[in-house]
Amino acid sequence: MPYRAIRSARFGGPEVLELAVLPGPPEPGAGEVLIKVQAAGAGFTDTFIRRGRYPDVKGPLPITLGYELVGTVEAAGPGVAAPAVGQMVADLCVIGGYAQYALRPAAGVVVVPDGIDPAEAVCIPLAYLTGYQMLTRLRALPSGARILVVGASGTVGTALLDLARVMGLRAFGTCARRNMPVVERLGATAIDYADGDFVATVRRLTGGRGVDAAFDAIGGAHFARSFATLAKGGLLVGYGAQTMATGRESLLAAGLGMARLKLWGAAPFLFGGRGAVFYSITAHRTAHPDAFKTDMATLFDMLRRREIHPIVVDRVPLTTARAVHARIDAGGVGGKIVLLPWAVAEPVRLDD
Repeated sequence: MPYRAIRSARFGGPEVLELAVLPGPPEPGAGEVLIKVQAAGAGFTDTFIRRGRYPDVKGPLPITLGYELVGTVEAAGPGVAAPAVGQMVADLCVIGGYAQYALRPAAGVVVVPDGIDPAEAVCIPLAYLTGYQMLTRLRALPSGARILVVGASGTVGTALLDLARVMGLRAFGTCARRNMPVVERLGATAIDYADGDFVATVRRLTGGRGVDAAFDAIGGAHFARSFATLAKGGLLVGYGAQTMATGRESLLAAGLGMARLKLWGAAPFLFGGRGAVFYSITAHRTAHPDAFKTDMATLFDMLRRREIHPIVVDRVPLTTARAVHARIDAGGVGGKIVLLPWAVAEPVRLDD
């Protein structure tokens, strides 16, 4: 039976996204499972890939976009003992999520507990796992520690603030003025990034001390500003390069930002004990696959107990992918947009 997917045969703006009807669904091979996708997360990283600026995805084209998915196991290939057919699973697939069906290695998926909304579950593999590992795997932060989240109203930003609230951390978050209520509802102090120097604001709000950790996905020259907010012994965690991804900074500027990050990380004794590190969720998964699955299971348990509350701002048909990417490109979404592969939009158009 044919199935639908959103594919791109070239890199560029939202207009490169095309609805494809593919033969299938495909048969799982050895070690694979066929997943009937119930929810696919749409976020900034997908637009990064769409533009051709994501270093881990350069082709071959065409590609099916979609960094994360949640769905039910329809079939299992030879040698697969788990997960079982019929179980709901989540996967950090990087590409392939914007489809009604996906073939994935069984060893990489994580079972989603019964009773969890697939649209909330799909917020876990990228945004919440990134936030959780940055808060727990890079440095232990005691209750009451102060953190700064740059771009706090984005998907990872809101996840960081939600987790910080659970962990008893005091959080500050930069965002656009229109998104300050989102940040404040998560228990953080919102800072309008357009209202003067956020470094000075953080220093003032912390009595001149600074923060114990800062999290910055903007990258490039912006890393230096975030580093300046740190208290003695503080840690800057870079986890993105948004200015390079959107073309606001050159590859050279992004590279210089990474070079500074490495210098701060290699010689914290030169900077009052302040250090820095870059976090990549895919690199961390490759290096620590057991921690990846353990942390995902922990987060799903937290979601099941309603300790965390992912912000799903919209649930829309897969066929609206172009319009969704245009919304993400415009900024200010304030949470996760979830694509529903089996929902029907009438008439069926990519830009409904």
